[in-house]
Amino acid sequence: MIEVRALSRSYDTLTAVDAVSFDINHGEIVGLLGHNGAGKTTMMKMLTGYLEPSAGSIRIHGLDINQNRRAIQRHIGYLPENCPLYPDMTVLDYLDYQAALHGLMPPHRASAIRQAIERTELGAKVTATIGTLSRGYRQRVGVAAAILHAPSILILDEPTNGLDPAQIQHMRALVRELSAEATLLISTHVLQEVEAVCERVLILRHGRLALDSPLNAIGESRLIVTLDRPLGEVAPLLSEIAGVDAVIELKIPFENKSPQPPLLKGGKKPPFVKGGLGDLSKQGG
Repeated sequence: MIEVRALSRSYDTLTAVDAVSFDINHGEIVGLLGHNGAGKTTMMKMLTGYLEPSAGSIRIHGLDINQNRRAIQRHIGYLPENCPLYPDMTVLDYLDYQAALHGLMPPHRASAIRQAIERTELGAKVTATIGTLSRGYRQRVGVAAAILHAPSILILDEPTNGLDPAQIQHMRALVRELSAEATLLISTHVLQEVEAVCERVLILRHGRLALDSPLNAIGESRLIVTLDRPLGEVAPLLSEIAGVDAVIELKIPFENKSPQPPLLKGGKKPPFVKGGLGDLSKQGG
């Protein structure tokens, strides 16, 4: 359904996305995980046709995005990280405006708006102006706008960012519900958000794809390490640990299931673990 090959995007001397390739199949729920600045938002913008790649290709439903941008966008619902809402419009007026942009005609437009409002539980806020809503409700409005045209692919950029715990739980439940009808790609910098709703994870680090793995494999083989210095200083050494596929923040996908702590190749212990290897803790799924 989504085919990405050697995708790159540069801004002057900065390479935001560097030769990334992956496939996403119909019905998958995939998390795009990475630190702030890893290239996630740039990737999302390219996948939705709002930013041209510097190199590489994207094919969605077999169509090349450079040649069929409009046709592809009809299949995609997109929630940007900072959804561009109009604060002076009511929720209902905004959704009607978005439905018109998608080319929905009456009476189908009214039906689509009603269904989107019901699914995002916005019924009590339809006459409220968007500027008066909490961040959680504004996120719901963004999701409602993204699903108006019944897209087969939903791309959500940091959908729970800035939400309180109750709002996060509601957003997770909504994502699970939407996954019954659409393929989902969800960007986040929080591993717990991926674990809560996704079945597969793509990890970006400094614009490169560091890991592509089923989520259950991550849960079975992750180590959390407390360091005594910034990660950037020790990431090359961490990558020398036998079995390490990727390093992101303090979370390490690790294949060795032995109860013994990991050693560097050659049997040496890492010199950068605070308090010694006893501070390593295995994290299950």
